[in-house]
Amino acid sequence: MINKAEWKQLVQTRLQRMYETSGHEGTLSDVVLQIPPKPEMGDLAFPLFAFAKAFGKAPNMLAQQLADDINALEGKPDGEAFCAGPYMNVRLNMDKMVSDLYANIVKTGASYGKTGVFEGKKVMIEFSCPNTNKPLHLGHVRNDCIGQSMSQILKAGGAEVLKVNLINNRGVHICKSMLAYQKFGGGETPKSSGIKGDHLVGNYYVRFAQWEKEVLDKDTATFMAQGMSEDDAKAKAKAVNAPDLEAQDMLRAWEQGDPEVMDLWRKMNQWTLDGVAQTYENTGISFDKYYYESDTYKLGKDKVLEGLEKGVFQKQKDGAIYIDNSDIGLDKKILLRKDGTSIYITQDIGTAINRHEDWPFDSLVYVVASEQRYHFKVLFHVLDKLGYDWAQDLHHLSYGMVFLPEGKMKSREGTVVDADDLIKSLTEMAKAEIVEKGRDSELEDVDATAHSIALGALNYYILQFDPTKDFVFNPKESLSFNGNTGPYLQYMGARISSMLRKYDEVRSDYDVIPFDPAQLSLEDERELIKMIGSFPETVTKACKQYDPSIICAYLYDMSKKFSHWYHDNQILKAETASLVKARVCLCEMVLQTMKNAFDLVGIPFLEKM
Repeated sequence: MINKAEWKQLVQTRLQRMYETSGHEGTLSDVVLQIPPKPEMGDLAFPLFAFAKAFGKAPNMLAQQLADDINALEGKPDGEAFCAGPYMNVRLNMDKMVSDLYANIVKTGASYGKTGVFEGKKVMIEFSCPNTNKPLHLGHVRNDCIGQSMSQILKAGGAEVLKVNLINNRGVHICKSMLAYQKFGGGETPKSSGIKGDHLVGNYYVRFAQWEKEVLDKDTATFMAQGMSEDDAKAKAKAVNAPDLEAQDMLRAWEQGDPEVMDLWRKMNQWTLDGVAQTYENTGISFDKYYYESDTYKLGKDKVLEGLEKGVFQKQKDGAIYIDNSDIGLDKKILLRKDGTSIYITQDIGTAINRHEDWPFDSLVYVVASEQRYHFKVLFHVLDKLGYDWAQDLHHLSYGMVFLPEGKMKSREGTVVDADDLIKSLTEMAKAEIVEKGRDSELEDVDATAHSIALGALNYYILQFDPTKDFVFNPKESLSFNGNTGPYLQYMGARISSMLRKYDEVRSDYDVIPFDPAQLSLEDERELIKMIGSFPETVTKACKQYDPSIICAYLYDMSKKFSHWYHDNQILKAETASLVKARVCLCEMVLQTMKNAFDLVGIPFLEKM
């Protein structure tokens, strides 16, 4: 593997020594290490513009002097330094590096790429967090993709990871589905209706919104008939909106433990949870521990009241309790309503405290949409004000919106891409592609393969974007077997696997031939080797930046590079047996690295497609 840090330290040390021996005093600034834009320019580059003035020399003269100095050293890292204009570049001796890299990959296998950047750290990561009033949709899928991927990446970084899911199973939004079911349900159940539980409950959430609009329109018309202006009529209709007020009444009854409300709540919550569990299984999402807002909101209320007693929080004239956030440049935030009922942040306070008591983490990562940036700034501030020192270790992994070509999704209006329907549709499209290409007869399980292609397409399409960016989801584009897509990467893995199966038929003929790294002398081969060697560094970068798109970009770049090399060069029919063996070993390294990267971004590996 390329030891960039070793070369950087060597250049820094030799520059400083040259500076001192030439009669100068002081400490030079840190050197910068870059990767040359073209292979023929070497493997590492050190710009010397910043040092030329200090030495009183032209940059190219300093570069040549430094290269001569380093090349004369005994015991230096394998490689040759040379002047490249104002840069001192290094062309590495790849033979030993390739030999060590191959031995390491053979030894570590599925563990290759793992690093110690977060070694010894306990990281809790929260993601998904569905509401029990609707099924998962495409927005949830992006959350799940990021959360599951980052969990794998953090584990690869050496962290002990606990994946947690907070079930949002209480609140006025839950009551809205319950209230609509009471009024319009007629006693139907998932079994009697043949509708998946989460979908059935979600239908009543949409029905509530329709009912609310019907009442608002009717009341507005009534008030306008009494002589009010349209704006005043709408405002009054909203203020006396019966469905909303009834939902608030139901929430208070729930918090007071009303038996009838509690029975309905338990029944409908279970319908949703059963349905969501099926979606998780179908999309490969899993958790180590579940938390439920219904279990934690009371602790949050208690902590808010404690903070009020200590003077951390204040009370309004109407009785609502709030925090003054002016010290962090934000406005005040209500923590408990005037009637004493909780809001989202109340239960989040209790949940965070509960979690640290359960599993004292070094860091807690919340995977939540960017729309909630304000919420988490306030939450972290509240916990800090309450005296929890671990509040400094909370992180909001913010991600952007997923749009449809038609615009933004809205659950209340039923204009969402349902997760179950999406996976089903992608699977059907993938199966049709397999059949059209005549590959169905060569696969043991066409349906399973199509489902794996669908998951690879979906996960990769979503994760290739920087988490902070919004994007438009295009199902057909995601399933393309060409270009920057999951199926293209899966096809590349299957293609290498096919070639290695053919090699296995004659492998015994090559077992006596040693692997000779010197055979891999082409520029494309050098570039592939450097990419393989940089995989642990790529994992470290993705860990530190909480960004799976770094792994996706790495995978696509490697696949393009491999495809170009594979197209232009013979592998099993190479000129000599030594070259066949060396190139097969290179293919094995590429395949293992790809498989390991696949695991980090939720792309199922397929030996056949």
